Amino acid sequence: MSNLHTMVGRQGVRQLSKYLKHQRCQFSCLRTTSTIDSNGIARVQLNRPEKMNSLDLEMFEAIAKKAADLKQDKSIRAVIISGNGPAFCTGLDVKSMAGSFSKNLDRLLERPSGYNSDGDGIGNLAQDVGYLWRELPVPVICAMHGFCFGGGLQIALGADFRFSTPDCKISIMEAKWGLIPDMSASITLRELIRADVAKELTMTGRVLDGKEAEALGLVTRCVADPLEEAEKVAKEILSKSPDAVAKAKQLYQSTWVASETECLKQETSMQRQLLLSWNQIVASSRNFGVHLPYFQRQDSKAKSQKDD
Repeated sequence: MSNLHTMVGRQGVRQLSKYLKHQRCQFSCLRTTSTIDSNGIARVQLNRPEKMNSLDLEMFEAIAKKAADLKQDKSIRAVIISGNGPAFCTGLDVKSMAGSFSKNLDRLLERPSGYNSDGDGIGNLAQDVGYLWRELPVPVICAMHGFCFGGGLQIALGADFRFSTPDCKISIMEAKWGLIPDMSASITLRELIRADVAKELTMTGRVLDGKEAEALGLVTRCVADPLEEAEKVAKEILSKSPDAVAKAKQLYQSTWVASETECLKQETSMQRQLLLSWNQIVASSRNFGVHLPYFQRQDSKAKSQKDD
């Protein structure tokens, strides 16, 4: 760095750093595409079809940035989120994230993420890809097809409505890796399903189809064409007062349950205890044909860790 300072000076280093940050943002933004029509309907599409829209760090950044940008656009009346290719989102891209594990983990768990325009965001980056959609003062509609696993489901849960094909495969899949869902599911799930159902689906990682997910309350409706249904509902809502729509969303989210800050902090605290523990490594290893024994469960009280 000292040689770089010598060659270009401090101002040059600052400009280079700013340029590299901009380039990273530009690259990340390729992970999503979006359009806004004359009626104010924003259509956001996860755009990594060759990887089933799985979540690498660039995808996390792109989704959070898109949600933050749309929040500031007062012309928006509704948002429709979908996935390009054969799946909505298959969750975390484990191989990609493991490449620079410590660096990627630090960024995912950094609180606040930097995408909340108010400067007082309560979520980290991993949580904000789902949670930030709740902060938009417009209805957010998710169209699910193919597969919706793990982090992909938690993004969908951040929407106000979820329309799914009957054969879409849906799972809270974190148990497969010895982890818990820590991308704001502790807020979104409690508004939709009973606690015992949430526990069963989380502890087993069981894969549901769209019909069962609808029966349980995870999905608003099963339809043959989720995008078509999303468009239909968005256009119906456009006929209502945007102020009333915004207040309706705010009303239910602020009164349904309480203490979201504590929920998000507890997710991260527990996840930190699980990451790289023996049983988490065992769970991950079994995905690659390595069958190691689990150790006896290590009971511990959730620690209050300062991660903000």
